[in-house]
Amino acid sequence: MNTPLTRFLRLFSLLFVAAISASAQDFKVGVGRADITPTEPVRLGGYASRTKPSSNVDARLFAKALAIRDSTGATTLIITADTIGTPRWFNDELATRLEQELKIDRAHFLFCCSHSHSSPVVHGALTEMYGLDESEAKATEKYTLFFLDQSVEAAKSAVKDLEPAALSFGRSEAFFAGNRRQFGPKGVGFGINPNGLVDRDVPVLRAVREDRTTKAILFGYACHCTTAGPNDEISPDWAGYAEEELEHTYTGATALFITGCGADANPNPRGSLALAHAHGLQLAGAVARALSEPMLTISGPISAAFDRVDLPVDKTPDRAYYEAKLLEKPPATQRYAQRFLDRIARGEPLATSYPAPVQVLRFGNSLTLIALSGEVVADYSSRLKRELPGERLWNAGYCNDVFAYVPSMRILTEGGYEADASIIYYGLPTRFAPAIEDTLINKVLDLVKRTGGTVPAPAKK
Repeated sequence: MNTPLTRFLRLFSLLFVAAISASAQDFKVGVGRADITPTEPVRLGGYASRTKPSSNVDARLFAKALAIRDSTGATTLIITADTIGTPRWFNDELATRLEQELKIDRAHFLFCCSHSHSSPVVHGALTEMYGLDESEAKATEKYTLFFLDQSVEAAKSAVKDLEPAALSFGRSEAFFAGNRRQFGPKGVGFGINPNGLVDRDVPVLRAVREDRTTKAILFGYACHCTTAGPNDEISPDWAGYAEEELEHTYTGATALFITGCGADANPNPRGSLALAHAHGLQLAGAVARALSEPMLTISGPISAAFDRVDLPVDKTPDRAYYEAKLLEKPPATQRYAQRFLDRIARGEPLATSYPAPVQVLRFGNSLTLIALSGEVVADYSSRLKRELPGERLWNAGYCNDVFAYVPSMRILTEGGYEADASIIYYGLPTRFAPAIEDTLINKVLDLVKRTGGTVPAPAKK
């Protein structure tokens, strides 16, 4: 039949394919991966209660790379990894090697941690928490260098794999994250606060080859990767299981995960690998929902900005503060106190701020990815959405340097683990100052402006 309707549908189909092909010429996309599973027993990160090396591998760990070359010829590289977190030296060394070996400048390189608490300790990260003996420390250093080398290999593979592709963006939601700041007679503790703020967004970026098969799926969610609990099994937890499920469903695709601003969110329920698999399946389902609906075509070029902002630390404690900490029972607290007492004895000044990385990747006028470092709480994502109503945002945390929790002004006022107790494990001299929130937000707004984004003028007082 050659009715007006069939002619219209045939023309629409031709135009659709032509649009996909034209869009595919705007970008070239490559993917790579490298196995970062330890080859010998190592201590796993994230829990002070662990005292033994890993005993088993439930699922393998990976560093994955997504390379995107836009019409200007510039290459943007995103590496995601099944890791508890990487410190500043690791990311700086990795960035230097990628610039030297692949000619990718710092602003166009983004490193993202899943924050799986069933992955190995990384040398230089959360050093006060673990109390490693000499042999464990050497095993950790050896693993960290292996992890670094494998990340470089994943990046090289992605750049070699570049081919024309179209990018599109969608969004869904997942519901297993719960705000963990539970209020009680003794203050703020861990639990599930049903009224607490949680970012349920599941942002999804899809790369499609010229034959219209899916090449890459980059997705995110804002929640701690702690469903499995403090066992001794190596696991990527729910983030890795979601990637695995998506790669089984979308044959030939590489799935990569970016953690959102979920430092004050825990998976619910949690406490077993079975639940971790269930949460991974739920998140994969949320991603699949986004992929099954009409998605926004992403345009280029990609504008990038990278900088560091000095996040202010509160008033420096005196010697008596650390002497009192030295008398507390937890070994990690004693190690922390002794470390600062030794610094004071040597006459070393204590830090008054921390130079936190901030990065913005802006895909034409289509999508703005804001990458914050540290363990960032949900308030920051909520505020950025208010501050940047004209931008289509993807807000991420745990990027480029995991140096401490990044509390909001509200959480500093309320207190609790994210504001206070966590600084012992990260080795800060004391909590952050109240100005931290405005300081960080203002730096983000500055970088969004630099990349051509729309930042509303401040309201007149």
